[in-house]
Amino acid sequence: MTTSESERTCPFRHDDALEPDPFMARMRVEAPIARVRMPYGEGECWLVTRYEDVRTVTQDRRFSRAAVIGRDFPRITPAPIVQSEAINVMDPPALSRLRRLVTKGFSNKQVEELRPKTQQVVDALLDTMEAHGQPGDIAKDLAGKLPLTTICELLQVPAAERPQLRSWAMAMMSMKPADREKAAEAKAGLREYFAELTAERRRNPGDDLLSNLATAEVDGERLDDKELAVMGMLLLVTGHDTTTYEICNIVYTLLTHPAHLAQLRARPELLPQAIEELLRYIPFRQGVGIPRVALEDVQLDGVTIRKGDVVHVSYLCANRDDRAYDRPDELDFEREDPAPHMTFGNGSHHCLGAHLARMELQIAIGTLLRRFPELRLAVPPEEVEWNTVSIWRYPLALPVAW
Repeated sequence: MTTSESERTCPFRHDDALEPDPFMARMRVEAPIARVRMPYGEGECWLVTRYEDVRTVTQDRRFSRAAVIGRDFPRITPAPIVQSEAINVMDPPALSRLRRLVTKGFSNKQVEELRPKTQQVVDALLDTMEAHGQPGDIAKDLAGKLPLTTICELLQVPAAERPQLRSWAMAMMSMKPADREKAAEAKAGLREYFAELTAERRRNPGDDLLSNLATAEVDGERLDDKELAVMGMLLLVTGHDTTTYEICNIVYTLLTHPAHLAQLRARPELLPQAIEELLRYIPFRQGVGIPRVALEDVQLDGVTIRKGDVVHVSYLCANRDDRAYDRPDELDFEREDPAPHMTFGNGSHHCLGAHLARMELQIAIGTLLRRFPELRLAVPPEEVEWNTVSIWRYPLALPVAW
């Protein structure tokens, strides 16, 4: 390994628009399985950055997410975001049970049935943006409203309570040391809210997603009260966060890649695969997420990872690995047989809401491009202001003209 000690304690954030983090990119080339120190948590950990190695760690049961519970594990946020009871820190077979139950209550078919309603919401939001005149703001007028509206409609969260939930969800994601207490309070607030809401849906089930999850049954088993509450909280946070920021990131990327924008306008049938390529290409978050712990000594590409070692993987680096993709740093809407991207994770922890995110992105981006054939940035790209606080990378405002 050729990096110095100071480089191995990189803060794991990069705020230069949507450029890949140069430290992470260098690790993939120089030391794809490296010992590093995170900004928070005890001790060092492994950072795994190549596509095939990431696949191995995320699919091999010798690496456990459940084993991080109760540990002050290395991380990029002052306080752990993860809930100890949440599905995203479970291992099979407990994980498999919960995924079966959630999939029954939140199926691809149910998401597809939401397309007409989602289209109506997008049309209404763009009506309002157009009525207010130029410039519009994609962040405020579309991205900041569509995913939150969709997931809250699915969960039947009252409209008056949605701003508070979004505020809590955003506070949880801060990387600033000064925000540690606020993040903990936000997590507690969300937990209490969903404990009360899911208890009510247990007593009086309706036709919403939480009620579906409360009554979903596989082989005589149902989610218990704590699992249901945590699942509601997880769906709220993950069901709007990624899509909110990716709408902005995708629009920004298209408007700063005029040839690709023209290609998509000329061939709208490319939209689904273009969305997949944009999801691969865009580094939509900072650093890394929830790690795993080695349950025994494991040899990984010639490196020995010892039992008890904490292992982080970088899905973003895997998405730019030249061993998995030809010309990985180029945007190409017509890639032939590309490796599946890892923006929604991999293995047993692949995002449960990926189908909802894809549907929303296709409708939002497709409608925006059809409706505004002259859509363009209303300011020079260098004047777009980016978030520098949370784990997410996105423009705070995205002024556009048409």
